[in-house]
Parts: sequence; structure tokens; C-alpha cells
Amino acid sequence: MIDHDAALKAVENSLDRPSAARVYDYFIGGDTHYAIDRLFAEKVRQRLPLMGDYCKTSRQFLGRAVRHCAELGIRQFVDIGSGLPTAGNVHEVADEARPQEDTHVLYIDNEPIALAHSTLLLADTADPDRHHAIAADLFDPEDLWERVMDSGIIDVEEPVALVINAVMHFIKDEQDPDALLDFYRDRLAPGSLLVISQMTNENPANDEERQALLDILEYYETTTNPGFLRTMDEFRRFFGGWPLLEPGLVYAPAWHPDERTVFAAAPSESRVIGGIARKP
Repeated sequence: MIDHDAALKAVENSLDRPSAARVYDYFIGGDTHYAIDRLFAEKVRQRLPLMGDYCKTSRQFLGRAVRHCAELGIRQFVDIGSGLPTAGNVHEVADEARPQEDTHVLYIDNEPIALAHSTLLLADTADPDRHHAIAADLFDPEDLWERVMDSGIIDVEEPVALVINAVMHFIKDEQDPDALLDFYRDRLAPGSLLVISQMTNENPANDEERQALLDILEYYETTTNPGFLRTMDEFRRFFGGWPLLEPGLVYAPAWHPDERTVFAAAPSESRVIGGIARKP
């Protein structure tokens, strides 16, 4: 049973510093953010004017990736680090791609703020028989996967689309993301798909942009989620050598762009990379 009072209290207790999830929501045009988040977001935008477009790029990639997975026949989605429900939620995109509404979606976040907002907002759009939001920590994989299996939403013996979108740039190498991704890939059934993306510091346009990206990382040290950028080569290892679906690991706007894709004409300007790999 959803404890709305506890959810509201968690939100109220989160307003002493910016929430990375709410800042992201602000940048992509959502409405779940507060003054402290907006002030931080505008500070970031002043240093990196296209930051809002980078965030929109990540969200658009998520939508196209989920739609592609559903069209390939995937009916189960586990979204780790799901953040705040907002326009283009995974369950909404999946149901649109599969009108028979046979998809199951489990949203997972370890941040009480994000989970609280999910608890309050999913009630408006979700089917409680197919869509749940649960608390679990990417950094505690055994517990997280146990909760996935206990959810009643996901059959881990069948293919799953594991979504880790716009999350890896909040995991530093000293936190051993390789071991984490190894664990999750091992738990997926054959035929499963791994969807991952993150912001990149690949080939800055000039020294000014290179410094701006470093400054943004310093800014995010004051939020709920400090950041870490990677190049294409540094990021590729997270797919574990699984074969990548076409067009491979690319700048996100180059991944099956549509008429709404930001940076479609110049994908490398997006600062976002991503791809989907299939488990053999």
C-alpha cells in the first residue's frame, strides 16, 4: 500500500539542496521541481548554455530506445535510476508501441526524493497490475535484483529490457561500475536488451567547452548526485562485449532519430552517447 504521507514528508525533507532528478526534470520541461532546483539549473545553464538540450537528448533517446525494444517484442522493462515520472515515461511509450498493453514496467530508484515523487505521480497514469515503482540501490545489486524478482511484475526467466539511462555519468570509476554492470548483465535472460546512455566529454569543441564540462562536474558535487564524464571508448565496456543493435554506440541523436530529435543535424554536439546491446 502506498504511504502518501511518508512520500510527502520525504519530499519536504529534500529541499535543503538541489536534487539531480528534479534539476533534470526542470531541464526537460517537467513540473516537479522547486526553487532550489531551478536556481541550480540556471547556474548550470549559464556556464553550459545547451545543458537543457543535452537533457532533452537523453530523454528523447530513452523514448526511442523503449519504443524500439517494444517493437522488437520485449514486454518487460526494468528502469534503474528512473528518476521522476514525467513526459514520455517508459510505461507510456511501451504501451503506445504495443497497443495490446501487455508490457510490464518496474521503476527503481534509490533516491527517496525521486521515489516519493514517483509514488505520488505514477498513480495518475500507471496500471497497478503492470507498473510499479520500488526503492532499491544500484550499488546493492543482490538486494535490488531480489526486489525485482519479488515485485510480481517481472519474470526474470524471460527477456527484459534493462534500462540505465542518464545514470552512468553519476557513477565514478572508483565506485566500480564494471562490477555492477557485470552483475546485472549476468542476471538477464538470453535475448534481453541493455539500454544505457550517459553524458560524454568526447572531443570538446574547444578549450572553453572542455573547461565548462569540468566546471559542471564541480557544480554537481553540491547536489544529491555528483557526476563523472566518459569518452566513447571508456563507456563501451559497460555493454560487456554483447553485440550492439544498429547503429551501435553513437551520439544519442544518431540513434534512430525522428522528426523531433534535438541535434539530429549535428549529433556530436549533443554531449550524450548511448546504445542498446542484446544478450546472446
